[in-house]
Amino acid sequence: MNDLLLSEIKSDEKDLIQSVVLLEEHIFASSGIFADALDKLIKECLAVIEEIDEPLEQVEQLINELFVRHLFLDEYRDFWPLTGHRLESGINFRALAPSLKVILIHHIITECGFDVDIIYVPEKNMIRVVCDDIYAIIFDPVTGESLNWHELDKRMDDIEGDPSQQELLPISHKSLLLDHVTSIKNALIREQVFDLALKCVDVLLAMRPDDPFERRDRGFLLHQLDCFKVAYDDYRFFVEQCPKDPAAQLLKLQLDNIRIADTVIH
Repeated sequence: MNDLLLSEIKSDEKDLIQSVVLLEEHIFASSGIFADALDKLIKECLAVIEEIDEPLEQVEQLINELFVRHLFLDEYRDFWPLTGHRLESGINFRALAPSLKVILIHHIITECGFDVDIIYVPEKNMIRVVCDDIYAIIFDPVTGESLNWHELDKRMDDIEGDPSQQELLPISHKSLLLDHVTSIKNALIREQVFDLALKCVDVLLAMRPDDPFERRDRGFLLHQLDCFKVAYDDYRFFVEQCPKDPAAQLLKLQLDNIRIADTVIH
């Protein structure tokens, strides 16, 4: 994993979309062709709001433009295909995994001149657009549905601690990108593209060295690619670090079946 990509993921000063492009180039060896379609989309959004004076009305119109006219309205599902994790296919087909869509919508609204960030509201990441000193809109980037104050208070009640001391702080770029790489990894594993999924694990381990669950996943992927010796080491690390995890207990029983002598060097 190159140093430029690592510094992009670590920094909150870097552009999120550019970081996603670098990740796609690292994982897929290509980021696809999407810049023209994205620029056109941003220009159309700017045109819709340019004659509206009130910021609150501008944001409401912008959300409507994106989710209704441009068909970004979607619903949650159990699994998202690999095409939904890439900018080119995601923009073209208007079907993006939540981890990518929240970054894309954030970028579009930022380019339209608004103060916008991504926050965690219990159960999901949402977008907050500051309209002025009084009003802000918080909405779901997948469905486009806004939260009212009653719904927000109800969600915040699920957080432990004094409600009056709770803040909706922006999620770091690093966390957003790690969520996205994890989602890509899971999609690649489901579609059995193990070599590319291994690249995702390498990124995740570069950011979270010796994370036992990523070591477990790397072991699984190396096992699928016939690299038994390294897979065994990763499996053993996971079992030792998480002995009470049900998966670790099952894996411990299976380790003896991995034949170290059959290691294939790649």
